[in-house]
Amino acid sequence: TPENNDNDIDEIEKLSEELEKLKEEKLRLLAEMENLRKRSEKEKLDSIRYGSINLARDILSPGDNLTRALEAIPEDEKTSEKFKNLIDGLNMVQKEFSTILSKHGVNKIEAINTKFDHNLHQAMVELEDDTVDEGTVVQEMQSGYTMIDRLLRPSMVAVSKKPVKKGNSKKND
Repeated sequence: TPENNDNDIDEIEKLSEELEKLKEEKLRLLAEMENLRKRSEKEKLDSIRYGSINLARDILSPGDNLTRALEAIPEDEKTSEKFKNLIDGLNMVQKEFSTILSKHGVNKIEAINTKFDHNLHQAMVELEDDTVDEGTVVQEMQSGYTMIDRLLRPSMVAVSKKPVKKGNSKKND
């Protein structure tokens, strides 16, 4: 009968629509699973790559102290035979320390005489200096470091600014 035919056609259309919806849903779920797999893989790689980032941050402090100790030695003591071996030993330890950090992807940020970059530097003071362009790092108070492509610690720096002109600043009466 024609009425049964119409019902069958309607039923077939409904089933076709449902089948199409299920296909789309399956494709979405497959795409979500693929994205989840990729995200999980990236997190795993990041964990391997940056897993020691906290240790690296913590180990920078003893390196800073070693540098400060070497810088604190008076010039006249540096030539003293009594301190020469100690200084040489401290320099060797500092070099080994730098080599180990570098081996693990931790590198010092070269800041002096570079343009100030808020992504790498933390400006502590501005110093008047007309021998360099304004915004140039002229002094480093504490070294900054990166680990692979992430900032571990910014360089604490002094940035140049143009000197204030001390001219005639009296107002006309």
